[in-house]
Amino acid sequence: MDIVNIIIANVFINNYVFSRFLGICPFLGVSNKMETATGMGIAVTFVTTLASVITHIIQKYILEVANIEYLQTIVFILVIASLVQFVELVLKKTSPSLYNAMGVYLPLITTNCIVLGVAILNIQENYNIIQTAVSGFSAALGFTLALVLMASVREKLEVADIHESLEGFPLTLIAAGLMSIAFAGFSGLM
Repeated sequence: MDIVNIIIANVFINNYVFSRFLGICPFLGVSNKMETATGMGIAVTFVTTLASVITHIIQKYILEVANIEYLQTIVFILVIASLVQFVELVLKKTSPSLYNAMGVYLPLITTNCIVLGVAILNIQENYNIIQTAVSGFSAALGFTLALVLMASVREKLEVADIHESLEGFPLTLIAAGLMSIAFAGFSGLM
């Protein structure tokens, strides 16, 4: 598959939040403010891209060679958890305010199903190392786009005059549903 097709597919057509419905917990939990949404998006992008490449190498040169592919999920989760710990240490040292703003959602990147889903789907698609890196990066870019779009909508909704029965989470779910429908419009693009 062409690199450009992978990028367009992962960001717009098969967006992991709006089409595959992965990563909904951080999507709804961290999208209150633009700063935290952007920070989470950058952290997930770093972890997903690196995890995709590392798990690809482990799959091809260790698990398949040793004929122990059945350990894939366990090994992949260990790789992801290690990368998240690294990101957590870096953020704590370089940006304590962002680290505190992300709260519990930062360590939850370990269990963010996008990171594991991308790693496994890259193996299933039989991508080479370059395609895997591009797929991991573009999937995380699509996740970041979803977070930033939702954060911008939620910031606007905070100052809007809304009926009290829709305030908060109900309106957030309606906005997420409408965004999902909008992204479904990209399905005929390729």
